[in-house]
Amino acid sequence: MKVKIHTLFEYLLETTGSEPEAFVGFSLSQPPKLGDFLGDLDPDLSLDWNGQSFRGLPALRDNVLAVSGLSDACAPDDVLITAGAAEANYLAFQQLVAPGDRVVTETPGWPQIDVLGRAMGAEMVHVRRREDDGWAFPMQAFADAVTPDTRLIFLTNPNNPTGRLLTDAELRQVVDIARAADAWLVVDEVYAGLEWAGPRPPSIAGMYDKGITTGSVSKALGLQGLRTGWLICRDPEMVMDAVILRENGSEIMNIMGEVIAEIALRPERYAAALDAARAEAQKTLTMLDMFIAGQERLSWVRPEAGLIGLARVEGEDGETLARNLLTDPYRTFLLPGSAYNEPAHIRVGVGGGAQANLDVGLIRLAEYLGQ
Repeated sequence: MKVKIHTLFEYLLETTGSEPEAFVGFSLSQPPKLGDFLGDLDPDLSLDWNGQSFRGLPALRDNVLAVSGLSDACAPDDVLITAGAAEANYLAFQQLVAPGDRVVTETPGWPQIDVLGRAMGAEMVHVRRREDDGWAFPMQAFADAVTPDTRLIFLTNPNNPTGRLLTDAELRQVVDIARAADAWLVVDEVYAGLEWAGPRPPSIAGMYDKGITTGSVSKALGLQGLRTGWLICRDPEMVMDAVILRENGSEIMNIMGEVIAEIALRPERYAAALDAARAEAQKTLTMLDMFIAGQERLSWVRPEAGLIGLARVEGEDGETLARNLLTDPYRTFLLPGSAYNEPAHIRVGVGGGAQANLDVGLIRLAEYLGQ
């Protein structure tokens, strides 16, 4: 199985050496420093694996269930700690999908599953979210796409990259459709906890016995460098299959990632960090919303959750704009919408904190758009 590069990663590889001075589209909260955790770290900690479970530190798995709202619905052994949500998605897909299987996913959406599906030789079926509908999930088109031979469904909630939320009621409709087809249902929740237009929706692993929740500490907590995520599923065979596959890949988690993530997800620390991330992002989102409203060539549907959204550009395709904006005198990074099959758009975001220099980036973007 040869995996071809997807457009998002290709663009990141090509532009890594550009050394931008500002970012309009940072996709994670401001990263904390190692020093923030030193007081809770044991200097005698062995740097071998955790020595307790191949599924991840028990205390970390308990915390994952708590922040996901699944402590009553799922057991610790329903959780597998992974190298980010990306590995969790990979493990689920590789163990559940075979060549020729029907896989239903959304567009725009996180492109990982489409890349894996095409490499596998799966039948990839896309349901399209439309900007004219506020990027709402196309429930009827989804119901039509999920046939009895559908093997797996992959969605993101909040949607990555539009920030649109599937509500509790919509998730129940999705589950009913998946259950009728006896299909596996994977929902990537990397932006969960950063909801602007309502409460956090329930996690799918607690709603459906073939539901798989994936997530990580990367986005809301800004801990992308830990590469610590999770897979949650109540089907013990599925989780064990993921354990076995990981044994032949990354094998085990890194102990520092597990320990720091466990500390970060402790109830009191998690609540404080999430409050801070939400306050900062909400303020910045308001600034970005006002900026877009004041630009004749830009428009967008304000995200309901998460740190990113898609803005439509008039008079120029998004990739041309993004590449030009990286050059002098602008030196500002943003991601073109072509990374999500939306070439008329750019991805904009409110993450990164002060180090993103978003205010500088917006001034330079306005200069570029007004020339």
